[in-house]
Amino acid sequence: MSKQTKFNQDFILVAIGQIISVFGNQILRYALPLYLLNQTGSSALFGTILAVSFIPMILLFPIGGILADRINKRNIMVVLDFSTALLISLFYLLVGKMDIIPLMAITMMLLYGIQGAYQPAVKASVPILVGSEHIMKANSIVDMINSVASMAGPVIGGLLFSAFGLNLILVLSIGCFFASAVMEIFIHIPFEKKKTSGNIFIIGLGDLKESFHFMFKKQPVLWKISLVFAATNLLLTSLVLIGLPVLITQHLDFNEDTANLLYGYSQGIIAAGAVLGGLLAGVMSNKLKAKSSPLLLIGCSLPILIGGIALQTLSNQVAIYFILSVGSGLLLTLHTLFQIQMMTVLQLLTPKDLIGKVVSVFICVVMCTSPLGQFIYGFVFDKIGSAVYLPFYAAALIMIGVSIFTRHIFYGINYLVEKQTMKR
Repeated sequence: MSKQTKFNQDFILVAIGQIISVFGNQILRYALPLYLLNQTGSSALFGTILAVSFIPMILLFPIGGILADRINKRNIMVVLDFSTALLISLFYLLVGKMDIIPLMAITMMLLYGIQGAYQPAVKASVPILVGSEHIMKANSIVDMINSVASMAGPVIGGLLFSAFGLNLILVLSIGCFFASAVMEIFIHIPFEKKKTSGNIFIIGLGDLKESFHFMFKKQPVLWKISLVFAATNLLLTSLVLIGLPVLITQHLDFNEDTANLLYGYSQGIIAAGAVLGGLLAGVMSNKLKAKSSPLLLIGCSLPILIGGIALQTLSNQVAIYFILSVGSGLLLTLHTLFQIQMMTVLQLLTPKDLIGKVVSVFICVVMCTSPLGQFIYGFVFDKIGSAVYLPFYAAALIMIGVSIFTRHIFYGINYLVEKQTMKR
């Protein structure tokens, strides 16, 4: 079937495989850190483990991009999903038999590292399976499907974790990764094997050099928007990732079971916001322009600012929980719009034989600030006492400043995209 067909069977299989795999991944990302937080009560340790977990993901994104351009993308997905099922099976056998802190750290690092190698294959398959005129809609569908799975994962994970504990979640996630790997075996992604000669490490370094040269010399707008994107992860999404579970489980005076359940619901609200962002990106794919990005970024900052005001002025724990959860959902709606918009710009401005490598380098730059933000916020919430509103004020105001200061970068992107689209 021609890739010019709007959404062919292979793209649909990739999307369905993502639903299953991301659902399994999300219930783990919900349950494992929360289990650690409940066991230790330390927000600093919680933030440190999450920060350390992100490092393998960042390091493996470029490697995943190189593999995505040199190995059949389907094979990458299949092998990594089977590997994740094996990893969680080993964790299941070892939990309770060894110290939870090193076991959790190693498992989380491997889990995130696998995802780092996995995602470039998925992202790079989109422009191969659909025509250029459908890339933004395809990206929005992939992100929306991922968000639906991300929404269901924490909600269901919260219910299961509160009722049955960790073990059932581990078994369920193993089944998800195994089923996703089996389904992905039947995907056909067009692939032309490149001729290679010489040492694989030298080849890999050459690929990375080529990717950085393209981003910094041929399309310098890409590294500029990657830095703006990275700022949103440092200031906003890291705050939500660390602040929300710490505040709900330790500062809002809910009992442990209620707090765990409410945290699951809040993660569901956040994922629902991402789903809405994906839907809006699909509906507005022909109307959403890059010059609107500064407004999206300011919009991302406002819920954080309002959350800080709520933490400082309100005493009702349910009201604070509601404002933080809904505000985080709105943040993810606007952030997802921005993310899909920037990924589409990247795919349109990049030659198809470089997409895997450039996507991985772009995402690597974007994500490198996440562990730093999580590490900082973990220690901030551990030391700040009752003044938990201060990080919210600081993050929102700095991000608003970044949005205003960098607005000129986004104004010239539309011309570049139109010029590149005409060439294709």
